[in-house]
Amino acid sequence: MHILIVEDNALVASGIRTGLELHGFTSDTAASVAQAEARMASRDFDACVLDLGLPDGDGINLLRHWRARGHDLPVLILTARGTIEDKVAGFQTGTDDYLTKPFDLQELVLRLQALLRRAGGRASDLLALGDCLVNMTTGEVVRDGAPVDISRREWMLLQALLQARGRVLSPAQLHDSLYGQDLDVGSNTVNVHVHHLRRKLGADIIDTVRGLGFRLGARYCGGAA
Repeated sequence: MHILIVEDNALVASGIRTGLELHGFTSDTAASVAQAEARMASRDFDACVLDLGLPDGDGINLLRHWRARGHDLPVLILTARGTIEDKVAGFQTGTDDYLTKPFDLQELVLRLQALLRRAGGRASDLLALGDCLVNMTTGEVVRDGAPVDISRREWMLLQALLQARGRVLSPAQLHDSLYGQDLDVGSNTVNVHVHHLRRKLGADIIDTVRGLGFRLGARYCGGAA
């Protein structure tokens, strides 16, 4: 999952980014309204953590503009503004959740996971994929009753395909989901991770769409436990 962190405090943004990566998320940061708009224009995100007090504008107005333009990505406001009036304004503007500073990172992660679960139309964290059972919260995968050892990048790739729910993702989109926009790695890394997942979970777990990219295997689309 690829998260946009809109936070002008570099230390807070770095801490959130590091914490999310430890839980299998990829993230990009923006320190202002202008940077957030540029990030949103350059790629698709799965969710956003949004501060309100930004140096060139208010996060509430930014959210209002996103909703007016039809952006429906899940948004979690993370702010020091904790009055009931602030929270009401946030939800009326279109936020999906609201968390006040100071905050606990584990709570932030759990709230993001819940937002993404709801956005994906899932009531449970467990997904059944043929002989595999996937826990979308912990990243644990069991095949035929035995745990499967998959790497963090392999999990992030599988997670991106599951969230896409059958849509084709290009190698560039998957690269961003795994590494973000700021990390330059070899062009063949996505193919390598696809190969490893097929070997561990079955050859039909991922379909190749020639000239376009990859998608979750057709027989697994929509399989919830």
